Amino acid sequence: MKPLVYKKSRRRTEPREPERHKLHVAKGDTVRVISGEHRGKEGKVLRVHPKEFRVVVEGVNVVKKHKRAATANEESGIIEMPAPIAASKVMLLDPKSGEPTRVRRRLDKDGTVERIAVKSGQPIPRVR
Repeated sequence: MKPLVYKKSRRRTEPREPERHKLHVAKGDTVRVISGEHRGKEGKVLRVHPKEFRVVVEGVNVVKKHKRAATANEESGIIEMPAPIAASKVMLLDPKSGEPTRVRRRLDKDGTVERIAVKSGQPIPRVR
């Protein structure tokens, strides 16, 4: 009978960086939630997390956070703040009709990428 040999596991020594997802929305865009508990709500995108594929929308998924005072001068208490939701649950609003639309990308004449609303065909401006 053959002796039992334990092989070393092939574990990685360094932690892997999570991949960044290409998102159809950017900070400052106006979006509508299309599924979930907050369906139908509209708001402005406050923050984008491309590694987690999540976005923070103003007035959507508001959670209560218990905050402790870091110094003697600060005040502790319960604050309300919007939490991130999945980016697949939001759709960009069409600039012409105000309805949710998918986004198409097109190279502009000067070489920059321009976002186009599929419903109306109008360009969606980037908010700075």
